[in-house]
Amino acid sequence: MRDRIINVLENSDIALTIYEIEDFLDIKEIEDIQLLQDELNFLSLEGIIYHSNKDRYMMLKDSHLKRGIMRANKKGFGFVDIDDNDEDVYISQENMNGAIHDDVVLVDIISKKNMPRLEGKVIRILKRERKTFIGEINFKKDIGYITLDDVKVKLNIEICRENSMHAVDGHKVVVSLLEKLDKHGRYSGEVIEILGHKNDPGVDILSIVRKYNIEVDFPDDVKEQLKLIPSVVSEKDMEGRRDLRGEQIFTIDGDDTKDIDDAISIKRLSNGHYQLGVHIADVSYYVKEGDALDKDAMERGTSVYLVDRVIPMLPHELSNGICSLNPLVDRLAMSCVMEFDGKGKQIDYEIFESVICSKKQMTYKNVNLILEKNIVPEGYENFEESLHTMKELADILRTMKEDRGYIDFEVDEAKILVDENCVPQDVVLRNRGVGENLIEDFMIAANECVATHIYFMNLPFLYRIHEVPKEEKIRSFLNYIQTLGYQVTGNLKENNPKSIQKLIKMLDDKPEFRVLSTLLLRSMQKAVYRAENIGHFGLASKCYTHFTSPIRRYPDTTVHRLLRTYLFQQKLDDNTMRHWEEKLVYIGEHSSSRERASIDCEREVEDMKMAEYMEKHIGEEFEGMISSVLSFGMFVELDNLIEGLVPIKDMKDFFVYDEEHMTLTGERSHVKYTIGERVVVRVVRASKEEKIIDFEIIRKV
Repeated sequence: MRDRIINVLENSDIALTIYEIEDFLDIKEIEDIQLLQDELNFLSLEGIIYHSNKDRYMMLKDSHLKRGIMRANKKGFGFVDIDDNDEDVYISQENMNGAIHDDVVLVDIISKKNMPRLEGKVIRILKRERKTFIGEINFKKDIGYITLDDVKVKLNIEICRENSMHAVDGHKVVVSLLEKLDKHGRYSGEVIEILGHKNDPGVDILSIVRKYNIEVDFPDDVKEQLKLIPSVVSEKDMEGRRDLRGEQIFTIDGDDTKDIDDAISIKRLSNGHYQLGVHIADVSYYVKEGDALDKDAMERGTSVYLVDRVIPMLPHELSNGICSLNPLVDRLAMSCVMEFDGKGKQIDYEIFESVICSKKQMTYKNVNLILEKNIVPEGYENFEESLHTMKELADILRTMKEDRGYIDFEVDEAKILVDENCVPQDVVLRNRGVGENLIEDFMIAANECVATHIYFMNLPFLYRIHEVPKEEKIRSFLNYIQTLGYQVTGNLKENNPKSIQKLIKMLDDKPEFRVLSTLLLRSMQKAVYRAENIGHFGLASKCYTHFTSPIRRYPDTTVHRLLRTYLFQQKLDDNTMRHWEEKLVYIGEHSSSRERASIDCEREVEDMKMAEYMEKHIGEEFEGMISSVLSFGMFVELDNLIEGLVPIKDMKDFFVYDEEHMTLTGERSHVKYTIGERVVVRVVRASKEEKIIDFEIIRKV
């Protein structure tokens, strides 16, 4: 019934009454008429169709109303990300109609056609994404009041003693709403979990983790299933697999990595070609579709890497144990072995189930000593030749990728060093050397190989896609850098990977490169998982997937499962095809959503810890670069990537904001500030709770 209604409305040029819909569907029975009415109500509540005041129905996309996600501001107003629309809709505080951050809302556009921006009014909250809220509870008499961690959420939640789980003042709690008390955002609620006291070590991070619905503990059915998982690989497990245990296979990871997904091997063939082996932990052998481990992993979507801990997608018995490619033990793997010529062209490949025994767990630090400084650490002597051969191939593959348009933004990352109580001691830049790039190049090669193989079999599959950036966003960036004096020539205005790559190379020797490359990166689309292949813009790849990290990413586990189904079990019947066609759509959307939640969680934890670190440096001076200029002030990024705001209200002059050129100019002093300028700032305020840092400008450098 639902699909039939949508089909009728999509093919109608006018809004229809329920009686006209009945005629189109040839409905005569009273039960079917009632079912039609119920489905129309449901579709209307979900914001899929629009029910007008004249009792007519049409598809929502054909109406004057818009559906989108509320992105609230801590000051009370918000912007709605409209489905399938680039432009946000501004919602003033008086037009929020009780909507909060992340709500799916129905919006009526109230701005006139000649107004510079879209403005709207929330008509209905279609879905409240947030079921729970995190905050600090404090009591006045017998009522607990919640100070929410998320300042974007404007709710006043009151908890009576019997619904407080015996929480005390200062406890960080998870609460759910019970009922609305008035139209001004007052709700009664109940405590459903006590995270601990706000001053207890680790509770600060745990509060952010729970905000993003990231589960720390594993459910009982998963723990029960773990009892059936072996701790060693048996002879039976190895049956039918290619035995690679005699090969020189090894892993390269960070110093403290315990969940090792990938191992590599290299051979120089008699024809002068390179044979690269990428051997990936065979997680899907142990995690079967539909079992407790699989359902929980799918819900989590990804592991989460925080400053002091990893919240794994799979329990440690798997992620650090039987699935991790630890050294000198037998492990099951899926291998992608590729042959490349001297120009990086792939000549041949094989994808197969294998059993391996990693000969060494290498670290990036030691590999970089060999490849960058010709220093061979103890224990690496037997691997030196292989590593140099790998670097030869990695350089060839990177050159080939760059020739086709691969975009390397070279974005720096900060590393926050903490003590045993997770108190930040220093903030430094992460080192990215030859070893890190080598592994990236090899993993990209394997991901492309696997994706291309299944693509040409024309089977349901999960791709990692990156859409072409919106033309207006790239044009806006080009217009901006021209105001800085950069001459944009040639084909830079073409919206393709080569033109963006050329733009990056034009900027990469400029002192403000880091800031400008970040601005350009924000102009790009976000990479997501999808069941349709449209290519990966940033990699300039026609066909790409994620195959190489099944311990920490559910899409990779899914790709392994598809390889086993299609290539090894040869299950290509219609039922199998239909099953995956339907399921992959959900896996793509859900995995993309959980990836975004993980990234947002990691960033918020970093912001909090950076603010906590700077609390100890109030009054001190640092040198940095202006990273963005806005109407309310400018952000300055220090050399270790800590960023703080210079509020315009605290600046010693009246500053005029030029939106087109993104500058602030003092009316009396005529001092002009623009993106990319080096300045010395003093820390005037830092708040771990609010996750903010405020600077004042001392002077230009």
